[in-house]
Amino acid sequence: MQFTRTKVSLAAASALALGFAAGIAVGQMKPPAESKGISADQLRSLDLTSEIDSVKGRPLRMRRILLLPGGVIGLHSHKDRPTVSYVLQGEVTYHEEGQPPKVVKVGEGLAEGKSTTHWAENRAGVAAIWIAVDIPKEP
Repeated sequence: MQFTRTKVSLAAASALALGFAAGIAVGQMKPPAESKGISADQLRSLDLTSEIDSVKGRPLRMRRILLLPGGVIGLHSHKDRPTVSYVLQGEVTYHEEGQPPKVVKVGEGLAEGKSTTHWAENRAGVAAIWIAVDIPKEP
């Protein structure tokens, strides 16, 4: 069987039209009304009602923090910067004023409010990595 130029052109045009129609049909698919295959675990939260007077002009930010072995975070307060954190790797020794030192490990977190003044150090042999979410005064 021999294909002529006309038959090949007609077959190509038909395939193109079918592909275009299928693309339109997929593009017009309705968005799903319900979620599927997703999970979310609330790790830590802090009620902001009594923490700060106003959040106007202040961002809610999420950061990935890395503290190298032997690294330290100097003494600071969370008076106007409530924070929740979740450790992904390593561990951090947390020194809160008036409390014994606490080692925070992978899968654990902290909630730091207006009464929290602390410093931290990495005594472990690997870098500590955690996610910190806060509402700082400056963006």
